[in-house]
Amino acid sequence: MSEEQERPDRTAPSPSVREPQRIPVAFWGFHDRFKRAYRQYAELHLGDERLAGRVVHTVFLNLLQGWARLMEEASPAASAWAHLKEAVDEVLIAQGRDSAMAETAVFHRVARAVLEDARDEFAAMESSIGLYPAIARLPGRQFDVMVLHYVLDCSTAKTASIMGITDATVRSHRLHARNRIACELGLQPDQD
Repeated sequence: MSEEQERPDRTAPSPSVREPQRIPVAFWGFHDRFKRAYRQYAELHLGDERLAGRVVHTVFLNLLQGWARLMEEASPAASAWAHLKEAVDEVLIAQGRDSAMAETAVFHRVARAVLEDARDEFAAMESSIGLYPAIARLPGRQFDVMVLHYVLDCSTAKTASIMGITDATVRSHRLHARNRIACELGLQPDQD
């Protein structure tokens, strides 16, 4: 055997070592655009900031692993949103509990009310106690629209972007949800 044959080629990568995968720039844009809303949504349901952070991190890792497939979807944002919701639901099922949305939403609303005007604190709490459980009983998309728009203060356009639907669909879901909640709480439904 010659000396060249005995020495391994140090410039060629070994078969077991792969070159690191580059993260697409579009992924970082998607991540930056939706991370905050995803985390707020997860925290609202899980009632735990750290757990919500871990769930959202895992969701984004999964989205990255399937990035090429996700980009082939008719609505990547809608598919990613569905993945987030599924991940949150799986954690709740694994822990054998319901969403903490009603309790955490009341807390967020009361905290905001205290900061704005301490005098309105009890009025905000009183109206939230019936409202948030009614929101929790809405069908899936109506529920998501109401949480993103009213609880997390996302605009119509931002809500549509997060969910991967149109602004008109957001407005329609919001109207139907408000009417359903009004009927449940014994209030007059919207006429629009």
